[in-house]
Amino acid sequence: MALKLSCAFATSAQSHDHARIAEDLGYAHAWFYDSPALYPDVWVQLARAAERTSRIGLGPGVLVPSLRHPMVNAAAIATLVSIAGPDRVTIAIGSGFTGRLTMGQRPLKWSYVTKYVQVLRALLRGEEVEWEGGVLRMLHPAGYGAPRPIDVPFVIAAAGPKGIAAAHELDTGVFAALMPISGFKSSIVLTFGTVLDEGEDAGAARVLAAAGHGASVAFHFAFENRLLGNIPNGEEWAAAYNAVPERVRHLALHDQHLIAINDRDRPFVTGKVLLQNGLAMSRAGWRDRLAMLEAQGATEIAYQPAGPDIARELEAFASAAR
Repeated sequence: MALKLSCAFATSAQSHDHARIAEDLGYAHAWFYDSPALYPDVWVQLARAAERTSRIGLGPGVLVPSLRHPMVNAAAIATLVSIAGPDRVTIAIGSGFTGRLTMGQRPLKWSYVTKYVQVLRALLRGEEVEWEGGVLRMLHPAGYGAPRPIDVPFVIAAAGPKGIAAAHELDTGVFAALMPISGFKSSIVLTFGTVLDEGEDAGAARVLAAAGHGASVAFHFAFENRLLGNIPNGEEWAAAYNAVPERVRHLALHDQHLIAINDRDRPFVTGKVLLQNGLAMSRAGWRDRLAMLEAQGATEIAYQPAGPDIARELEAFASAAR
């Protein structure tokens, strides 16, 4: 199976149009981030994208169970399926990195995520299920959502052994950042960065705007998981947040998360950092990276563009990949 080229968006008011551009460029799937503290409602934008496109796959990447009752997500999935059709919809679910940390909460237990997915799937099949002490079933008549059963693929955003075990138990694919997880029929890799023009300086304003979010998110992950030793100047970087009271530090830390470089991160995100982390590469460099990821088991690359010219980033990456 050839490596699929997909894209992922830090959901914005323009993401529905960016999905249309991605479809025109041949991307297989468009994933929309679901972090309500940062981005507009993922389901609204996915529905708008479904109405603007005809072929590209669509789905949230990734839903966090604690953000919505399973019936709410079941109804939203049915709505998207009624617009786009079941063959275009895939659902990614995780324990909550950005979606929970932005609100000062730790990721969910994987046992809870597993149960949530089981209940959500049962609802989509049209079954009666119990949740929080109540019995529920999708009651939507014709014209109020796609008819049951609704059969759409699920993938689990797994970063460690418990998430991987949950994906195996649920018999899903996996969605991971930067490196593939082997042993699954579907292994999607979220990728950040930009394609350098010939002779372009990695420290140029365009490059920093398009790829700097990738360096910031690596720091945010290290900060939250006590891995600052893995980040160059990690302790100095963290010190930039010392003046922020711990109670609200997560708000400052996630300012512009996966969108741009915030003011506290800016001194630490340089062209050198982008080059060292493979976030700014030539077309040949990106082709080599994708070939490596495919050899390691990736079946799909979900490229997240950023900066003021999303269309340019999508086009450049698609050109490099091919």
